[in-house]
Amino acid sequence: MSNTEYKNLNSDSKQSNESIKKPRVLVAMSGGVDSSVAAALLKDQGFEVIGATMQVWNYSNNPVSEDEDCDAHGTCCSSDDVDDARWVCDQLNIPFYVLNCEDQFKAEVIDPFVESYLSGETPIPCVNCNTFLKFSHLIKKMKELDCDYLATGHYAQVVLNKSNKPLIQTSEDGHKDQTYFLFTLEQEILSKILFPVGHLDKTDVRKIAEEKKLVVAKKKDSVGICFIGSQGYKTFVEDHSTEDLHVKGEIKIYPDGDVIGKHSGLHKFTLGQRRALGVSFSEPLFVRSMDYETGELWLSREKDLYKDSVRVRDTNFFEKLSLDKELKVKLRYQHKGSACKITKISTSEISLKLTKPERSITPGQAAVFYDGDLLLGGGWIESAY
Repeated sequence: MSNTEYKNLNSDSKQSNESIKKPRVLVAMSGGVDSSVAAALLKDQGFEVIGATMQVWNYSNNPVSEDEDCDAHGTCCSSDDVDDARWVCDQLNIPFYVLNCEDQFKAEVIDPFVESYLSGETPIPCVNCNTFLKFSHLIKKMKELDCDYLATGHYAQVVLNKSNKPLIQTSEDGHKDQTYFLFTLEQEILSKILFPVGHLDKTDVRKIAEEKKLVVAKKKDSVGICFIGSQGYKTFVEDHSTEDLHVKGEIKIYPDGDVIGKHSGLHKFTLGQRRALGVSFSEPLFVRSMDYETGELWLSREKDLYKDSVRVRDTNFFEKLSLDKELKVKLRYQHKGSACKITKISTSEISLKLTKPERSITPGQAAVFYDGDLLLGGGWIESAY
């Protein structure tokens, strides 16, 4: 679908605001350049802007070592980020709030992340963070502050179709596009969401920040999972689990089941992993599956990692699916997408068939569907076969 089929609610906001006097918007400020520019653009467009930052995690729990740069965390919403967001709001002369969301973040993001990891999945906590905090929690705060809209620095676009139904469209910057993380949003809140930088390229966003002399103009982008930091997944899971994770189990080769070694904890492995397997073999081996009931770690040759059928649970869709239409599905964030067809649809689960087999399809990741540049929705990968 081409962009011309839809009316973009952000790039056309100057025109749409001519008949509205000072609509109020709450901007989720991460302390980064994208949300800072989003706030600046909205103020230029005539909105009454209010900034808000969520304090979600105590980074003193996983500090960087003395010889590491403070950027090693790749975090967002740390104390430094809160300070950056406050400085930007001071520059823009707009009100600023800090919301303590640590308890909610632990309950909705950290705990599910650890539980998912210990069930053999590879979770993506950014989706839950978007669902339960950046949108659900902030939508409530938006209403409390009598705001008309909630805005974020996501690289995505809210558009109206011919029936004036709000939908999500991919960003103009394909490399930065973040629609993969937005498939869980509720349809009814889309009309209240603004993505002011979604129609811009990242280089343009940087340029705007520099032109406005924002203090974060040259700040590095956050990378990875914000709360993991330099300690890594394994240590984080060990520190936040009440279970004895160092339980030995057998390492077997698929499909024959030959035992070639033992491991000291399944949480140390992820699907598709090749290095640090703790075994020697005549050819490269990869993690194919983990059985948390038996403790078995299954390795395979690369050719045995490819699968073309996927079951997806807990789905949420903005548009009705069709069984006979070819769609694109992204099976992880950086995945370019694969052609597929839906083979089965139920209330909260679907099955799909890929045109070409894909490597290491991972339970716990999201399967997100597109029709051209339009986000249809998605769900969580249950299994692949």
